[in-house]
Amino acid sequence: MSMRALVGCALLALAGTASALDINQASAAELDSIRGIGPGLSTPMLAERAKAPFKDWADLIARTKGMGPGNAARFSAQGLTVNGQPYARPPVAAASAASAAP
Repeated sequence: MSMRALVGCALLALAGTASALDINQASAAELDSIRGIGPGLSTPMLAERAKAPFKDWADLIARTKGMGPGNAARFSAQGLTVNGQPYARPPVAAASAASAAP
């Protein structure tokens, strides 16, 4: 492999890791840099995180007013993670079955 190709691969790998931002480690300024997150959402996120780190996306959504599946998907697409994991929408069939249960 040529040196140029090796450097290119290294830069691509670095660029991919630089864009990820974990909710359990991010500062208010870092959260506010995500489009759609401002002080109105980052403040409650940080307040809840101060009580206990978020376990997963479901925990973040449940504990943070203003966070729902739509916002989670948008923020994850911009690089936000919870414990290094991107948001994955629950399967539609599982969501439908849960809402149909008595």
